[in-house]
Amino acid sequence: MALESIVSQLKEERDRLDRAIEALEGSARRRGRPPGSTNAGGGARKRTMSPAARRKISEMMKKRWAERKKAAKG
Repeated sequence: MALESIVSQLKEERDRLDRAIEALEGSARRRGRPPGSTNAGGGARKRTMSPAARRKISEMMKKRWAERKKAAKG
């Protein structure tokens, strides 16, 4: 019986070591975001602009460029 007990303990120790090695190798292989995640910072998503906002910015930039052009001429 002592031999069977020793073999059983050795197998349990081997299983613990295998799990520890897998955990260490797994963390070394996976760097960065975990698989399946879609965005990096949780709230860092792609921002989209409404057509009205795009139009407003366009008009403001045209006005700015016109003022710069006017200032450069005069």
